[in-house]
Amino acid sequence: MPFLFIAMSKDYYNILGIEKTASAEDIKKAYYKLAHQYHPDKKGGDEAKFKEINEAYQTLSDKDKRAQYDHFGKTFNGAQGGFNQQNVNWEDIMGGMGGDFGNIEDIFNMFSGGFSTGRRKQKDTRKGNNLEMILELDLESILRSQEKEIFITKKSTCERCGGSGAEPGTSVKECFTCRGTGRVQEIRKTFLGTISQYVICPDCHGEGVKPEKPCNVCHGEGRIKKEEKIKINIPAGVDNNQIIKVKGKGEAGKRGGEAGDLYIRISIKPHKFFERNGDDVYLKQNIAFSEATLGGRIKIPTLEGEKIIVKIPNGTESGKILKISKRGIPHFSGIGRGNLYLQLNIDTPEKLTKRQKELLEELKKEGL
Repeated sequence: MPFLFIAMSKDYYNILGIEKTASAEDIKKAYYKLAHQYHPDKKGGDEAKFKEINEAYQTLSDKDKRAQYDHFGKTFNGAQGGFNQQNVNWEDIMGGMGGDFGNIEDIFNMFSGGFSTGRRKQKDTRKGNNLEMILELDLESILRSQEKEIFITKKSTCERCGGSGAEPGTSVKECFTCRGTGRVQEIRKTFLGTISQYVICPDCHGEGVKPEKPCNVCHGEGRIKKEEKIKINIPAGVDNNQIIKVKGKGEAGKRGGEAGDLYIRISIKPHKFFERNGDDVYLKQNIAFSEATLGGRIKIPTLEGEKIIVKIPNGTESGKILKISKRGIPHFSGIGRGNLYLQLNIDTPEKLTKRQKELLEELKKEGL
């Protein structure tokens, strides 16, 4: 890129009060001292002088720019007609002056959008908020798809105005302040000069339109808070903490804006007998010593509420797990289901009848 040289009538070394042989550290120290002295926010400060000091520092503190300045005399390489925020070493300025710049973040914000005359795409301020709620379900209820009705208090469309925010018989008109753009130009004066930026219109709050006469019920917002009944489809096999999105069932948008979404977080209640692990369920069952030794058949409960017969192999040890296929939770995909795992624990009685003791004594003699 070719250099653009602009004739200057300023002696940067003289402005900073240093010699041409000054080191980078000398330049920085001189700048700190003068910038602190002439800062426009200080008593006796001088905005014009401060700008001049800053201009000199930006050239002499940069090795390449200083070399050009020294070579071409009182000229420098730069952009015509303005201040370049990228050339400012804010860390040096803040450190050297003890942070005496006021709200420097505001200045950065103004630079990021203040000089652009083009309109930026703005967020739709009328869109309703998303909502989230927790829905508790019994473990056995998720074996099949179901429809649930819930009641939720939220901002809903005003029935009187239909969400327009305008009293029936009146219209919604373009905002006079921003001419329908939703933004207005704000001009502020800072020590860096006059800065222009676009901000949200304070009259229509960025919407670009206003009701000619606000609705008597919602006062122009287009929505009111009330309880609403919503039907939700819950697929079979949902898991704990799984989220179901119901589009458009969040809060209504302001003045006809897009509605938010409703997010349902599933909470599965703990079951008295069954424990879930993924799509499988586990059940613990006590059996007698004789059943474990000789084998047999026992009845166990299922999530469906019915009982099934399970065969116990002879010689079963305590803690043994039997698999009963396809008696678990349906897969969320809708194809197939998990398994039921039965853990058998041998029940050791604490109290025995006289006859039971006699029989056990006999078994003991037989080596059992």
